[in-house]
Amino acid sequence: MGVSVGELVRMPHLGLDLHSGGAGLDREVTWTHTSDLPEPWRWLGRGELLMANGMSLPPAPREQVDWVRQLDAVGASGLALGRDMYCPPLTAELAAESDRLGLPVLWIRYPLPFVAVARAVAEATLLEQSHRLLRTTRIYDTLRRVRPTAGPDSAVAAALSHELGAAVHVCDRASGRAYHPGGPAPSASVSDAVVAAQAGRAGLVVGGRSVPLPDGDEVLVVEVPTHDDAVLAVVRPRGAHLDGILLQHAATVAALELGQTRLALEHSARAGAELVTRLVEGRVEARSARRQLAAEGLDPAHTVVAALRHPQQQRLHDLHVRLWREGIAHVAALRSGVLLVLAHDTPELARVLVDAIDGGEGEGDEKGDGRGHVGLGGPLVGAGRVADAGREATWSLGVAAQTGRALHRFGDATTAAVGLSVEQEQSLVDQVLGPVLRHDLEHGSELVHTLETFLEERRSWQAAAVALHVHRQTVLYRIKQVEQLTGRALADTGDLARLWLALQARRRLAGLGASE
Repeated sequence: MGVSVGELVRMPHLGLDLHSGGAGLDREVTWTHTSDLPEPWRWLGRGELLMANGMSLPPAPREQVDWVRQLDAVGASGLALGRDMYCPPLTAELAAESDRLGLPVLWIRYPLPFVAVARAVAEATLLEQSHRLLRTTRIYDTLRRVRPTAGPDSAVAAALSHELGAAVHVCDRASGRAYHPGGPAPSASVSDAVVAAQAGRAGLVVGGRSVPLPDGDEVLVVEVPTHDDAVLAVVRPRGAHLDGILLQHAATVAALELGQTRLALEHSARAGAELVTRLVEGRVEARSARRQLAAEGLDPAHTVVAALRHPQQQRLHDLHVRLWREGIAHVAALRSGVLLVLAHDTPELARVLVDAIDGGEGEGDEKGDGRGHVGLGGPLVGAGRVADAGREATWSLGVAAQTGRALHRFGDATTAAVGLSVEQEQSLVDQVLGPVLRHDLEHGSELVHTLETFLEERRSWQAAAVALHVHRQTVLYRIKQVEQLTGRALADTGDLARLWLALQARRRLAGLGASE
């Protein structure tokens, strides 16, 4: 559909002269590219004619031969040099290699402007450009079939594969694995090629970076605009031609799909955050809680609550995307700088959570190490235990931070399981509950008992009042006294967890005969 190098040579008004490589005059010219940059083949596509003044062409015979080989390797249709411009003398070695490869080397007579050659090629390839425009339109048309949902696989990858005539995968940049949790996954060799491209072990070609495969095929790794964590991996079969411009359009379509997916995930995350908040605050009846958790794909019998903190808040905001990509059902809410996550307690969960917060850069946390920490509560068992499991997770988060570990899982009710000695638990009781215990002793009040009952009744003022046989306003007054004496607010997740932990420690110490 285009024009051959020989046809250009035979156009009288162009006056092109053949220097060498006559065996390749039938090479098709799909476009022209003008460049005097070093290593111009890095910017050249298959079927393109390179026009240059020769300023970057090396004078040494061996280096000139390498130039010709590099142009042939990327599928260039030929090399056209401005005569009597800045080109060093062409060596006999260059001519011999050009003849061997069948790569035409032409002279462009002065003062013929390069643009005349480019215009001649453009006019001769109008039909091909029309075909490219049609394919581009079809590529973008794939978006009409994509709805903004957080689907398990890429809805455009298959359509792009069909349009480009090559397997297309949306991959995670770091690992090379499929970006979406479901659908066809790239082979191990394709994933390895993506990783190699990130490590700089790839050649630069038009549209992306090229990594050869052992079987002779090639993986083209293309950046996905606005999504730094994703790339497009296109497997080009041996001998096949892929248009670099179409590859860029394909990457843009993948970016638009990922953008729609992110919007759907954000909408789902907001709904999940509202559910977590109501569960933690005890504002959902048990039967309704089970039903709502089931709608999120969560079975309380196999669910755990995790608490995460990281100096870089964006890591916490982005965790729902990482969990979705790993196929882990979850809901999450950010409360007072702590992310509470309800998720299925799979073998992968702990790894994903630690990967999300470990080794971050930026402002240090309370230990000054710049890392985050994860706390896991005990088994949820039932939907009515979310508030308690949240306190367990938040307390475990504190233990992880104090001990410098990335993750701590809440064990049984013994001091050995939670990682604190009897002396440490006594110190915790003194620091957190000391003022309240002294007030009860000096005034004969029941603030500690009121606090315990209030938490056991899931922070319901009315339920606590009934259990204590007092007026609701009395409970409100007593809890306000507790907050004033301890300097802690029950609306704060961290403060709530410390108060709960201190109460649990006090109970354990009483059982050991070491109470206050």
